[in-house]
Amino acid sequence: MTTNKQKIAIFGAGSVGSALGKGFAKVGHSLFFVVRGGSEESAARLEALVDETGAQSGTAAEAVAFADIVVLALPWEAAEETLASVDLTGKIVLDAINPLQPNLAGLIVPPAGSAGQQVAAWAPGARVVKIFNSTGAANMANPVYPEGAAVMLYAGDDAEAKEVARGLAEDLGFETQDAGPLAASVQLESAAMLWISLAFVQGLGRGFAFRLMKR
Repeated sequence: MTTNKQKIAIFGAGSVGSALGKGFAKVGHSLFFVVRGGSEESAARLEALVDETGAQSGTAAEAVAFADIVVLALPWEAAEETLASVDLTGKIVLDAINPLQPNLAGLIVPPAGSAGQQVAAWAPGARVVKIFNSTGAANMANPVYPEGAAVMLYAGDDAEAKEVARGLAEDLGFETQDAGPLAASVQLESAAMLWISLAFVQGLGRGFAFRLMKR
């Protein structure tokens, strides 16, 4: 688990961003939420989330100034514009985005080869780790099953950033496994597509997770 309390900006307050924020808040990390302009309903959800977690909310620039760690929990179509609006040089960026096609038909293949690699290309100087993308939000909220903890895979090129990411995943209760360099993001995004297909196409629902077992 992480030993230091972190300042974390979460871009996106949908199901994944909300679950991560609530989990991080429970173990004492400080939060700042950034959301795109939306409806009164989304504003009310953000207000309730801020109240529950003790987080701040505001602009992307304010969030980056606040945080040492930035979590991207955005729709893929919002990523490029969001990253172009801020300077993330030196920041640890945890990329939880899956580049999903409409109607969950498959994955978009970005020019860089994966969403994780494309995020790094759009945010030069950021220390990008692919993590928190390969399972559903309910497992972010509670990854522990009768058989044990679900696994959280992560990938990146910066060893220190990966250690921070690993610690945050363990704070949430996950078992963790290093999947290699950032280029392995393509495998993690494929794992996410498998989870989505099992949940919504094959009818397993959201109440399952992948677990790593060793002899």
